Amino acid sequence: MFQKLIQKSRSYRRFDEAHKVDIAALKELIDLARCSPSGANLQPLKYILVNTSDRNKKVFDTLGWAGYLKDWSGPGPGERPSAYVIILGDKEIRKDFGVDHGIAAQSIMLGAAERGLGGCMIASVKREQLQEALQIPAQFEILLVLALGKPVETVKLEQVGSDGDIKYWRDAQQVHHVPKRALEEIIIKTG
Repeated sequence: MFQKLIQKSRSYRRFDEAHKVDIAALKELIDLARCSPSGANLQPLKYILVNTSDRNKKVFDTLGWAGYLKDWSGPGPGERPSAYVIILGDKEIRKDFGVDHGIAAQSIMLGAAERGLGGCMIASVKREQLQEALQIPAQFEILLVLALGKPVETVKLEQVGSDGDIKYWRDAQQVHHVPKRALEEIIIKTG
């Protein structure tokens, strides 16, 4: 069952914008992150929850969406996320956040998938613009933005071809194809 949840938790970039994600659901997802491991148990992460159309637009305008899809600038109106989680590092607790935000983000994304939602972890962020738009105090470093909503696209995992190309792509029906390396290729040694 857990393997199916992992496979269901893809990087979705098109959503049913009319499907709202309420603050209570976002808080439940943050509680999963709160209970996740943290280096030295310092727990330096903080979160901003966004789910209103005016604040969603402020966040959306600061994001880069799909580096390999050169002719696509991101989801259009009606297919944008209905919520965001901005993961921050509190520099008064710690200066280096290690992998804490990756662990927290994965916990949130798995929880979202379990609830029938999808999302995308976005590190391509105009951080200064977002900091100003949401008036985020200087003590917080923007680490990741998680876009969340009800997915309206199909994401298909497939084996990396003989050419070794790992770039994701979209076909004419807008199915998003994601090449994954074979298990035998990524395991160097056993036993």
